[in-house]
Amino acid sequence: MAPTAQHGQEVRQRLLAAAAELIPERGWTAVSTRVLADRAGVTPSVVHYHFSSIQDVLTEAAVGAMHQVLAATDELFTAAITPAAGVDAMLASVEQYDGGDPMSLLFTETYLAATRDEQLRARIATLVTDFRARVSDWLTIHQVAEPAATAAVLAATIDGLLLHRSLVPESPALTTVLRRLVR
Repeated sequence: MAPTAQHGQEVRQRLLAAAAELIPERGWTAVSTRVLADRAGVTPSVVHYHFSSIQDVLTEAAVGAMHQVLAATDELFTAAITPAAGVDAMLASVEQYDGGDPMSLLFTETYLAATRDEQLRARIATLVTDFRARVSDWLTIHQVAEPAATAAVLAATIDGLLLHRSLVPESPALTTVLRRLVR
């Protein structure tokens, strides 16, 4: 890669990293071009050189971060030997998130922004649909009844768990209940 192209990629990555930091810190709608440029150490015009709008950089940063979290969860889940171990792995993958941490806040802010942005909603829906399909395929291999529906419930439960964590402590019975879904 030419030095100029490599520098452009590095700047683009700095902008995405800055956006992923700013979304949970300030909230989706409070991230401006100037604030983003300051955090990334560039001029505001550089933001618009790499992205057509502030919405585009926020979307790419958030969807990229969400993709990484889902990929890590997917990896742990599908490495499990039994469906019950898969549920345990899925729950363990989100232990690091307490609802008030930056990644939890990024998910919350992004979901909220998606209620007003059709393109963002479609990108998140694709992530969720793909994740559910992989979990469903794994459940099918392990002969779990109604694998697609079960995968949808597991994915929704994890999302709900993350949203509720900042509000109320979770019940220790949660694992037991979720394991029943995969018997």
